[in-house]
Amino acid sequence: MSAGRRFPESVYSVGSEPDARFSLANERTFLAWIRTALALIAGGVALEVLGLDLHPTFRLCASVLLVVSGCATPVLAWVDWMRTERALRLSQPLSSSMLGPILTVAVAATGALVLMAILIR
Repeated sequence: MSAGRRFPESVYSVGSEPDARFSLANERTFLAWIRTALALIAGGVALEVLGLDLHPTFRLCASVLLVVSGCATPVLAWVDWMRTERALRLSQPLSSSMLGPILTVAVAATGALVLMAILIR
């Protein structure tokens, strides 16, 4: 397959082929973020659907935060994958990812909401 016909072309049309191990590691990282997104969405749905004996407003907020985080994660993971692959192809330093800090805040906020839901019920 020629370099001009690979998707996304904006990534594969620049630089040269990096060592396959690095590209495959980048892909594994992307897939790990996808699994994380699925877990966040499943956790948010489960929290709300199970109807646990928690304060309903806090429970709903925690559920929504998990689902929104789960929906945003694949988008951010795709952007990170493209930036990393492009940097590998151009032999440039890798940029940092915003996924870790964003999900850290989201999960900590969710935990705080669930804790408050438990204490206020």
